[in-house]
Amino acid sequence: MARQTRQFVCQSCGTVHSRWAGKCDACGSWNTIVEESTDAAPIAPGGKALKKGRRTNLVPLDGDMEEAARLPTGVAELDRVTGGGFVAGSALLVGGDPGIGKSTLLIQAAAALAKTGEKVVYISGEEAVAQVRLRADRLGLAKAPVALAAETHVEDILATLKAEGRIALVVIDSIQTLWTSAVESAPGTVTQVRTCAQALIRFAKESGCTVVLVGHVTKEGQIAGPRVVEHMVDAVLYFEGDSTHHFRILRAVKNRFGATDEIGVFEMTGKGLGEVANPSALFLGDRTEAGSTGVAVFAGIEGTRPLLVEIQALVAPSALGTPRRSVVGWESNRLAMIVAVLEAHAGVRLGGHDIYLNVAGGMRIIEPAADLAVAAALVSSLTGTAVPPDMVFFGEVSLSGSVRPVAHSENRLKEAQKLGFKSSVAPAVRKGNQVPQELEHKAFSDITGLVAYMASLAET
Repeated sequence: MARQTRQFVCQSCGTVHSRWAGKCDACGSWNTIVEESTDAAPIAPGGKALKKGRRTNLVPLDGDMEEAARLPTGVAELDRVTGGGFVAGSALLVGGDPGIGKSTLLIQAAAALAKTGEKVVYISGEEAVAQVRLRADRLGLAKAPVALAAETHVEDILATLKAEGRIALVVIDSIQTLWTSAVESAPGTVTQVRTCAQALIRFAKESGCTVVLVGHVTKEGQIAGPRVVEHMVDAVLYFEGDSTHHFRILRAVKNRFGATDEIGVFEMTGKGLGEVANPSALFLGDRTEAGSTGVAVFAGIEGTRPLLVEIQALVAPSALGTPRRSVVGWESNRLAMIVAVLEAHAGVRLGGHDIYLNVAGGMRIIEPAADLAVAAALVSSLTGTAVPPDMVFFGEVSLSGSVRPVAHSENRLKEAQKLGFKSSVAPAVRKGNQVPQELEHKAFSDITGLVAYMASLAET
């Protein structure tokens, strides 16, 4: 007979506690620890398991290798993020804020794949069949041969999928709504999410079907539920953006079959999510010919894609004892470091000023290569010097004030030249990389060179 035990599990991070407490020691969340029951495996007298394990064959490290079969969805930006399409037998987790477009993108991908003759199943645990049909009709996809169901019981879902035979793609929207009879806890709890995800991933590996799980996010922007689910799946994709902007960014933060930090850019329209072929032009927006103070264009790399974005800075005298630092789209700690380097090595006094920094278009940058563009925008705003609108910046600034080279310099410069930029400010290009002939390249080895160059612009 199965032995039943009780445990206390944090619903935010999944940490197991020996007793109830008001605050989780692991993640610091309050009132998230819930008592759950677990059914332990039957144990024979003497402490040995009743069922013996079977021997697994061991093979050498070298041997014949087969290329993973790809399943292109027909949505080019989604295929770019996944590394060329879905891999047969893989499991993906897609997260994002409510209303960001997760379900819209997946139903578009499901419809596009189904039209190629592949069998696709879309299972909704949040909406009724009529609601999903209404969305598909609004997107013009009502005639797509996608099999649809509204179900939350995992055992029923698996029985249905196995009875359907070979399936290319299954979309589960969402994993937090599912429940299994094997666990005595409410849907959405850590134990339920983990157990349901494990059952669906096992089905994907055994059947060769691609399973896409939609996950809710917390107020911090992390996928809700235990982090172990992110380790179990083959790829984790995050949808970024907000309701104030008309475009969305799909970013791969984990991918066993492709590059991480790859992004796909979509534009929200009345007919769903449209692909953006030239995201650099979208993020740059309308630019004046004379240029603006406090604005510098950063030539970045997202995954394998070169991307140009506009860095905006506003430096104003502060009336407060502690000047304000507000950052949108970049790391606040990185801004504090750049401010300290400018003061210590270049004599740029920013300690008595409020600083507001923004990455235009809602883009989020994590590259250290943006240091030089941020420094140029700060100096430009402080001195009132307009940066030429046809100039791009990139380079990492160290604590010693030196400007360090970054990877993919040639790709950054080619993207800038393609969009009509005439000059670049960056560290010296590494040996082997080429600068486009149409682009005037200004190389600086330290931050003082950049400040001196900005001063020369003010004089002219």
